[in-house]
Amino acid sequence: MTRPLTDLSLPVPAKWDRSGLPAWTYDSKALFALERAQVFLSHWQVAGHESDIPNPGDWLTFDLLGERALVVRGQDGVPRAFLNLCRHRGARVVDGTAGTCRGALICPFHGWVYNLDGSLRGAARPETFDKGFDRAQFGLKPVEMQIFAGFLFLRFRPGPQPDVADLLAPYAADFAANRAETLVPAQTASWTTELPVNWKSVRDVDNEGYHVALAHPALQDLYGRDYRDIYLPGGLHVSYGIFGDRPGRRWSVRQYIQHTPEQPHLPPHLKRNWAYYGLFPNTVFAFTPEGAQYYHDLPIEPSRTLLTGRQYRYPNETRQMRLARYLATRIDRETSAEDQQLSIWSNESMLSEGFEGFHLSDLEYGLRRHHDQLRRLLPVTTRAEPPPEDEMQRLNDELICQSKSPA
Repeated sequence: MTRPLTDLSLPVPAKWDRSGLPAWTYDSKALFALERAQVFLSHWQVAGHESDIPNPGDWLTFDLLGERALVVRGQDGVPRAFLNLCRHRGARVVDGTAGTCRGALICPFHGWVYNLDGSLRGAARPETFDKGFDRAQFGLKPVEMQIFAGFLFLRFRPGPQPDVADLLAPYAADFAANRAETLVPAQTASWTTELPVNWKSVRDVDNEGYHVALAHPALQDLYGRDYRDIYLPGGLHVSYGIFGDRPGRRWSVRQYIQHTPEQPHLPPHLKRNWAYYGLFPNTVFAFTPEGAQYYHDLPIEPSRTLLTGRQYRYPNETRQMRLARYLATRIDRETSAEDQQLSIWSNESMLSEGFEGFHLSDLEYGLRRHHDQLRRLLPVTTRAEPPPEDEMQRLNDELICQSKSPA
């Protein structure tokens, strides 16, 4: 039987540093450039699920901080990831978030044609190029991709995280119990919202459950008595919200508890559970008995962040499951709006001269763990005062070298 991850939870230390990152780290352009290179482009990002591209020629895209990826299912049924850059002039080979093609990808700029395995089938007007033009040298550039429980993970640059299967091994049993590989897109699969905040302010709100009781009335009504954050080795962070011990006072919660189906394939600890599984630096997978989703905050600029994600259902969905998923979405939509406002308020505080930093509760230890992972990657963030912007890269490199030097 699947073992509840609560059994593996690391304890909150008796004594720990309750401070957070300094305020300047939420506003610095130079630090944001370091985050782009050493946090986001070099760490795993989820781009979708295999069911988003079920047939040969189906594709989806994923853009992040100036890089853009294309995931396409080949004629052999294998999904592959490439830079969404034509090798001729760098135009997008496909435009949009998802689509399908009939056996070839055709750049809309000059008509270069690529096979679904990324190889160049032919350039338009090939006689106008040099005689030594070799099609084999001009295929689409691959992007590293791995699949875990049906989800598609991309990484634009090599980085410190291990293979996804090793990284997320503690989640494997829960994902399998939830039949993650069988998921299919919901009717309205994707959503996006842009906030005028630094991406870390979004994570700071989402990485702790201390605020649930007051800030999220619906979640408190649903599972607030039994909500628990779970801290696992490797920086993984899980939250379980067990519901059903009360009928619910709010309409959506009461109706959801009444109509959510009993899933016989789920182990006891997941049957009545809203479970959230975090992946550093910015992704969360959420499973409920009737469906699943992932969401992540994608930085655009130091003070602009795109909140986006995708929702999934189970195949052969019954009417009862569809109703429960609708009710869960109502609750989740309300919760998301509340978190967005909290993120704005939190980010605003960083600009105040009166802000003296965080003093965290034991219930906010997940926030501290997230900040610690950032500190290890970017030791310049340990500085209480902001370094000169033009010195940020050099100072961070020096601190990294010092940490690697023998004592």
